[in-house]
Amino acid sequence: MQAAVFSFSARGARLAAQVGEYLTSIGYDVDIQTVAKYAEQAGQKPMLPDHNAACGECFGKCQTLVFVGAAGIAVRTIAPFIKSKLTDPAVISVDERGSFVIPLLAGHIGGANEIARCLAASLGATCCVTTATDVNGLFAVDEWAARNHMVLTSLKAAKDFAAALVDGQQVGLYYDAAFQVASELPRQVVVSDTPAAGMAITLDKTLAPFASTVCLLPKIVHLGIGCRRNTPLEKIEALVLPELEKLKLDKRCIVALASVDLKKDEQGLLAFAKKYRLAANFYTADELNAVEGEFTPSAFVKSVVGVSNVCERSAVLDSKGGRLLLRKTSCDGVTLAVAAENLTLDFSRTGLKTD
Repeated sequence: MQAAVFSFSARGARLAAQVGEYLTSIGYDVDIQTVAKYAEQAGQKPMLPDHNAACGECFGKCQTLVFVGAAGIAVRTIAPFIKSKLTDPAVISVDERGSFVIPLLAGHIGGANEIARCLAASLGATCCVTTATDVNGLFAVDEWAARNHMVLTSLKAAKDFAAALVDGQQVGLYYDAAFQVASELPRQVVVSDTPAAGMAITLDKTLAPFASTVCLLPKIVHLGIGCRRNTPLEKIEALVLPELEKLKLDKRCIVALASVDLKKDEQGLLAFAKKYRLAANFYTADELNAVEGEFTPSAFVKSVVGVSNVCERSAVLDSKGGRLLLRKTSCDGVTLAVAAENLTLDFSRTGLKTD
């Protein structure tokens, strides 16, 4: 994770160093910049050619930006770069005395609210959070989805969900039968299809059990793929993409593809992983043979790679012992299996501190 910290005075530069230390302690790679005339004294990078350009350079590549100085400076500086709450980084303002920490942008999905709370605690400052669900002590579905690695499919439905909570109404909850719940449900959230607004935690992208459904798609799907040598990307896509549609799976739920290590230089597999932004993981025959379960055997495959089934075993192993959603299916020299990690829903897990 990357963060940038900007300051505009000598005192601000000193506080920026403290902010940088905290962000580093929670796993960020931190770039600290101040105005040119204070940079050498503070031992920090100068903002060149100016703070607007420096912010523009960092806005697209950093997950968190912290401005030490007046909130108005931060607001004016980030304004040209704001695009969407789904993609904007967390932006936080801290006054140069370290009295107040204010999340300005991406409070929930970007994590600014939680980072601000933790940063304020480390500085002995007051955190000023203004989002309606937070000030009313209510469940924030967009924040929870982001912290639990789920795709939120509709910002409008998420707003309907939050508005119902703030209005004192109950909201509904649906989750796939394969998932487990390990915590109490948030206040006003009920397992019922009666409320007009609700959330569905599911791998079925078509599901809409409520009049206004905010669908949360967990990123827990793994593809096990086998193929003949020199199989092109197009043949892999020709099998994988239609099968995902049959399963009603959104491609954004996929975490990785997996195969036997003999395929680690297979250009079609690597191209598929790159195109769809997936990790590509490869396992030895011994690792695949050690996977427990009933799998579709092939004597020919075993004679070639040393394991009787590549795709099913790879999918299950990569999903950490998950369940098969699709057993071995094949087309034109490509084999595919799909598995999903076992998922436990914990509604108390809402903060970056638990990541």
